[in-house]
Amino acid sequence: MPRSDASLESYITATRSRFEQMLAEMVEIPSISMDPSRSSDMRRMAQMAVQLLQDQGAEARIVETKGNPVVVGGWQGNRAHPTVTIYNHLDVQPAQEPEWRQSPFAFRNEDGIYRGRGATDDKGPALTALLAARYAMDQGLPINIQFLWELEEEIGSPNFAGALAPIHGIPRPDSVVVSDTIWIAKGQPAMPYGLRGLLGARLSLRTGEVDAHSGVTGGAARNPLTELCALAHACVDAKTGRVKIPRFHDDVIPPTKAEMKSFLAAGFQVKRFMQAYRFQTLRTTQVEDVLRRIWASPTFEVHGLVGGYTGPGVKTVVPGSGELKVSMRLVPNQRPEQVFRLFKQFIAQQNPRVKVQAEGMLQPFRGVFDGPYAEAAKRAIKTGFGKEPAFIREGGSIGAVSILQRAWKVPILFMGLSLPEHGYHAPNEYFDWGQASGGMRMFAAYFEELSKMR
Repeated sequence: MPRSDASLESYITATRSRFEQMLAEMVEIPSISMDPSRSSDMRRMAQMAVQLLQDQGAEARIVETKGNPVVVGGWQGNRAHPTVTIYNHLDVQPAQEPEWRQSPFAFRNEDGIYRGRGATDDKGPALTALLAARYAMDQGLPINIQFLWELEEEIGSPNFAGALAPIHGIPRPDSVVVSDTIWIAKGQPAMPYGLRGLLGARLSLRTGEVDAHSGVTGGAARNPLTELCALAHACVDAKTGRVKIPRFHDDVIPPTKAEMKSFLAAGFQVKRFMQAYRFQTLRTTQVEDVLRRIWASPTFEVHGLVGGYTGPGVKTVVPGSGELKVSMRLVPNQRPEQVFRLFKQFIAQQNPRVKVQAEGMLQPFRGVFDGPYAEAAKRAIKTGFGKEPAFIREGGSIGAVSILQRAWKVPILFMGLSLPEHGYHAPNEYFDWGQASGGMRMFAAYFEELSKMR
């Protein structure tokens, strides 16, 4: 049946209170996958997810893994119809930042602004797609819609591949949509076709059994924090950000001229970028250079230096040990395993006493931005938001994407709904009704497009 715009608008208006209630219930479960003490909350989140799917008339079940479960469900009415899988994740980042203006797991609805950890990453987009799918089913569209909701995305999807094993019976679709990405700015939809990979690592150094008085031992004692800072400097140029590890760039494939043209046509504004992330300065303010750096170039970042005295004032001790937390974002053709070997060799040459431990590896992903699925997505996004999307890459990483690509070998598209100001991984995270309602229009239009592909 052809979609009725009036019918869809009526449905979206009528479903708003249901969306808000469902999102409140989801946000108030602290599904923090990296916190072992939250295992019961992870189980509760999976059980609620099954119930939410079933409440919409979908079949749903939990798929057990060696870690947190995966939830799968949807409508599989006719094998002759095209099948699409919608991927989202329901685990969230910790919320310990002092800048929170509210309890992060106490949902607040401020006239269509939905505050709480997980609201935009990724519970709000998941519910948006689900309610659009319910509408598509009500309209009798000849399409199968399957939802795949993960609970370990924020820790690198270590057990997701196990859920896709044939024994669990999750059917292979014709295509996949990932709704877990960020637009360039409000009013400018963005459709990524590539993601950077990730390699995390911890560097630890012990030079003494305990902290020692610097007035008695300083100058003779080795200072592990000083040496770890020196290692960071040896790995990356602090001014330019260029990685200095030998052979690190050997396999990097730079963006093509056509890709850079697409990036620049996206309407990216450096000033708006700085405002959204509250930066005071950047390494560069040239638009082309910024885009290349955040979407298509590898990075080396320091995330934390641990050790010594961290209380008020200065306690004059030489620490006995220290730890440096780092990560590298990788671009297509770089392999995390190979990069880790290069990194570990380099650290051993610089300081043999430093222990290097990998903390997760995610493969980079590069898809396509043309063909029937991309064209259908373009039309659907324009239906939802009145403007065609910019085709970009995204600097973040989603471990499940490369796993889905290897397991199913089907087209994977990204139709995210989050905005920079929504606060991905940041304090005071929120989602909003404008993005949710537009997202329902978008997904309803996309399901109709897909239903015509057979």
